[in-house]
Amino acid sequence: MNRFERAVYDCMKPTEALYERTSNPLHKAILLNFWRHVHLEGAGLYDQICSDDMMVAEPEYRITWGTNPAVVHGREGVKTFYNSVGEAVLWNSDDLIAVADWGIADELTFNILAPGFVLQSLGYAVPDADKHYHTASRQAFIWPYDEKARLKGEHLYEDKTSLTWTEVDPSDLITAARVREIQKELLDALHARFGENFWLYRP
Repeated sequence: MNRFERAVYDCMKPTEALYERTSNPLHKAILLNFWRHVHLEGAGLYDQICSDDMMVAEPEYRITWGTNPAVVHGREGVKTFYNSVGEAVLWNSDDLIAVADWGIADELTFNILAPGFVLQSLGYAVPDADKHYHTASRQAFIWPYDEKARLKGEHLYEDKTSLTWTEVDPSDLITAARVREIQKELLDALHARFGENFWLYRP
């Protein structure tokens, strides 16, 4: 298995471990929303992320990637943001994750595998627009949730001092299409494990 494929398959293991040692029903529902959200996002199923049972009506995203920090308002803005990433491959690793009544805090390594021109458009000064790079940086993800365990937004704060990039040989690449396949497989497994509407909070 390609090393990047393995990383995508493993990206939610810290969330699973936290879920298994969590007993508070609201916290469990928040973690299930988060877990499902990541797989939906990776599979490109953005409409399901922005549904009434997953997200509040007016979410707010704060993103500090690269040199282009941005604030995104509303569900349509969120969908536009997700679509702007295009064919970049994204995954998280090395998570230090916690859950509380207000939501999730996760310090993690955020990984992007993409052509240089895509990374440059995000504000990363990789040297060659035509080569492929794996960028990684430590980031703090703050995801607030409401009392129904629905996402209120994403606040993504990048530690720019930790940013690295490594050129990737074309033979070692994984495509965005392959990542969507993996994430759909993981999403199906999640639904099979927890059953219908498992992400809904039932006090």
